[in-house]
Amino acid sequence: MKKTSTFQLTAWALFTALTAVLAQFSIPIGPVPISLATLAVYLAGGILGAAGGAASQAVYVLLGAVGVPVYAGFSGGAGVLAGPTGGYLVGYVVCAWIVGVLGSRFRRKTVPLVLAMILGTTALYFLGTVWFLFVTKRGLWESLTLCVFPFLPGDAAKIVVSALLALQLGKVFDRMRPGTSAA
Repeated sequence: MKKTSTFQLTAWALFTALTAVLAQFSIPIGPVPISLATLAVYLAGGILGAAGGAASQAVYVLLGAVGVPVYAGFSGGAGVLAGPTGGYLVGYVVCAWIVGVLGSRFRRKTVPLVLAMILGTTALYFLGTVWFLFVTKRGLWESLTLCVFPFLPGDAAKIVVSALLALQLGKVFDRMRPGTSAA
């Protein structure tokens, strides 16, 4: 088993914290708030790769689950995770992993990274909406109207911004990574 470096742990913690901070920039529009958290999720996957991106988001979800107020609106606790937004929170882990897998495979090129973020978002929406349907017992159309359609324009903008940032910040992280030579 490969040993995790101090650099990796620090990078994971940085993206966990970034997600917690950006989650607070939220607009409560219904049962699922609009927030900037997904910007951090995309960046985590795009910069840290699959394992690091997923790990940072798993730590974020676990911190919130044990009661640390890191979720949107400074909320936290197992009740939030078990509630209507829980599937979306767990979806952060899957989204970051998908972005990391596909982003790394295509060496951080713009179009593949954007497509990876779109696929990750699709998985996030799927997991979140299925969980929302299960918890709230609402119909599919109503759930999509509450939990997907209002988020599409903002997520599209976050994907463009995240892809551009990940391409630039990824180079910085690569230079900082131990064992690589600074160019």
